Amino acid sequence: MKQINGYLHNISDEVIGRISLTNKVFWNRRNTILVSRGRKSVPAGYTAVITDINKIDTTRPYIGGVTALDEFCDGDVVVINTKGEIIFLYERKSLHNAIFVTEKCNHRCIMCPQPPVTHEDDKTPSNMKLISLMDKNTKEVGITGGEPTLLGDGLFDIIRQIQKYQPNASISLLSNGVRFADRDYAFRLASCRCKDLQVDVPIFSDIALDHNRIVGANTFYKTIQGLYNLALFQVHIGLRIVVHKQTYKRLPQLADYIYHNFPFVCQVAFLQMETTGMADRNLKDLWIDPYEYNEELKQAVLLLSNRGIYTRIYNAQLCVLPKEIRRYATNSISDWKDTYLSECSNCSLREKCGGLFESNQKHHSAHINPFLGVDEDIDGIPSCN
Repeated sequence: MKQINGYLHNISDEVIGRISLTNKVFWNRRNTILVSRGRKSVPAGYTAVITDINKIDTTRPYIGGVTALDEFCDGDVVVINTKGEIIFLYERKSLHNAIFVTEKCNHRCIMCPQPPVTHEDDKTPSNMKLISLMDKNTKEVGITGGEPTLLGDGLFDIIRQIQKYQPNASISLLSNGVRFADRDYAFRLASCRCKDLQVDVPIFSDIALDHNRIVGANTFYKTIQGLYNLALFQVHIGLRIVVHKQTYKRLPQLADYIYHNFPFVCQVAFLQMETTGMADRNLKDLWIDPYEYNEELKQAVLLLSNRGIYTRIYNAQLCVLPKEIRRYATNSISDWKDTYLSECSNCSLREKCGGLFESNQKHHSAHINPFLGVDEDIDGIPSCN
């Protein structure tokens, strides 16, 4: 998540609030954090004030010395912690907002960018407040972790809170799918009656032993059963495949397995690996230049797409992909960790390219080269009905 630092004054506990750039909030100031440039006084009622002035003679809560005030927008939601860090939980103008519900997980994926923990404080109360402060016109909200289903019925509370405060938002739930092998749990998710909910589940091989080795648990068949239970209750399902040295060789076979066994899926996405967390620790066993698996990726993408399954490529650079599948690539990296190389500055397709993860600057394809003309093959991606 995007983070800005400052100097903490008169704040002893974490503060969550909605950002206001003007001192014109008359109601609910206790849930509002005022951002003000050059302010030497702290208005009454606000839960905190963020200012570029380091020291102000007041006993009211504020964080000073913040130079990057242009990073804030009206309606953003941030948390100020006791280290003087301002962490953006929600950005009103972003299309990649997600609620991080837990750091716990029942898998130990060898390429996980967010290594799980065994103990943590309950994030649900702060997440419920976060949702209540988000813009009611938000179009999309992600729910992620860790493994969100480890919240049990608490996951359904999060979903209902989103339905209450962001009634028009589509919800994307990222889950390993294991808990949905319990048909009753899958039914209770469906009973939330979300008009636009999709559960995105990772699958890494058509061979159980390979999938289980990658996720660090013997759960392949539970994941498969979870997919069938979700389909039984007409929950929209997406599949995600992270491509690396241990998955790329059987991409065509996996695509064929998906077509024959899960014709009900709404979407299949192939993801380039983010080289941080567990992926960084296991890099020698995982890293391969994405250019080297282009043939397998092309076969898999076209096999699914030609058979009517909506297919996407995430986190990939257009110049590295084969021409035949560039149109399946999409901008998918969250704004705060998306970057481009210096050689990308003059690329004519930069605005349509997903760029790369900030953490991948040291580990990226050696075949990144800017386009100097127009490539029409990236338009016309079919949409999912």
